[in-house]
Amino acid sequence: MKPMSRTHATPRWLAALLMLSLSGTAQAVEEPDYELLRQDGDFELRAYGATLVAENVVNGEFEEAGNRAFRALFKYIDGNNREQREIAMTAPVKQEKKDNRWRITFLMPAEYTLETLPEPNDPRVRLTEESGRLMVAVKYSGTWSEEGYEENRAPLEEYIHKRGLTKTGEPVWARYDPPFMPWFLRRNEVLIPIEKY
Repeated sequence: MKPMSRTHATPRWLAALLMLSLSGTAQAVEEPDYELLRQDGDFELRAYGATLVAENVVNGEFEEAGNRAFRALFKYIDGNNREQREIAMTAPVKQEKKDNRWRITFLMPAEYTLETLPEPNDPRVRLTEESGRLMVAVKYSGTWSEEGYEENRAPLEEYIHKRGLTKTGEPVWARYDPPFMPWFLRRNEVLIPIEKY
């Protein structure tokens, strides 16, 4: 099958996500496995296993950086790689601080290893393995705004402090839905890695 032109990446992505949303099978999109260790009101303590991700680290403001990094990552899974192979879409798209820049990641499907993932053509896209970790998470709906992120990050940080937990990294912003999903139906999360308790 002839690979699609990279200029058509966004329409294929939007069409695929629209089809999933309308068919009611959006849950078919692969997400990372985790064990729910505790639920405490709106907060969840989760144990994640190791995962493979494609990452792009960029400069910029909170909202703008995510949009800029997203394009290169989507082109990679749409065939901008040495094998011109399309890779299945997954969720969520994650964003976190790294050395005063923004690290945006796409989860790679579980069927792959670092050895079997096609090599990116774009040097900005790196493939890496993330170790398993404990995360405290809070879910929320709403627009993809810094304001919404901060409104949920702050109580999550407070919860961690009150429980006497120790953070081991920066907060992670996770977005699960396509941009045309109504804001009140969108699933967003803030997650913070912690030490064993």
